[in-house]
Amino acid sequence: MCGNCGCGGHQTTDHATVTVHEHLLAANDHVAAHVREHLDANGVLAVNIMSSPGSGKTRLLEATIEALRPHARIAVIEGDLETENDADRIRRHGVRAVQITTGVTCHLDATMVHDALHAIPLKDVDLLFIENVGNLVCPADFDVGAHLSVVLLSVTEGDDKPEKYPVIFRGADMVLVSKTDLLAFITEFDVGLARACVGRLGGTRPLLEVSAKTGQGIGDWTDWVLKQLAARRATHPKHEHVPSHSHAVQEAI
Repeated sequence: MCGNCGCGGHQTTDHATVTVHEHLLAANDHVAAHVREHLDANGVLAVNIMSSPGSGKTRLLEATIEALRPHARIAVIEGDLETENDADRIRRHGVRAVQITTGVTCHLDATMVHDALHAIPLKDVDLLFIENVGNLVCPADFDVGAHLSVVLLSVTEGDDKPEKYPVIFRGADMVLVSKTDLLAFITEFDVGLARACVGRLGGTRPLLEVSAKTGQGIGDWTDWVLKQLAARRATHPKHEHVPSHSHAVQEAI
């Protein structure tokens, strides 16, 4: 896939490759920590949404925006290899969206998100959703500075995906089984088996069934998001006057 994270071009793993990868992740984690500090200073909760391509991340965000519109001010960072198609869809809902086109890179990283924040007036934002590049491998390794990670599992995929890609699901704060309106037609997908697979990964992360098309589960999902926002605000309240992003974060990195 990409040369940035070491996921392509190596048939074997040697010491040099591991060392470079470790240094890359350490540098990324440093930037991610400072991105999170700045989000905290502005009282913004950031949610990183990840999944396979075509699992319905953008459609979920559209439904989420409409449901949360009366309760929170939202901005979105979109990650794709090419095009601004998804960002344009979000903008049609009257929400600020910044598109990151990664070229051949199969994930977002903290530096990309840091740069995108220059285009977002965080003082006017309560929730920042980051739609990562469609991939169940590399995004699991790269902290983008978000507070929460959400992974979608579409019913158009296998119900054993959590066991095949355990790292990304194990690190999730929430798992959403998406496109449940298709369950009547895709009988091979068993929600019970998917739930059991997630359960075997350990932890107590919730799993919700949602359909952005019919609205099923969207209320439960958005209630969860608002509860996370309230909990974050209890420890990191939003203030009228905060340091400018370019000064605070640039100095940190």
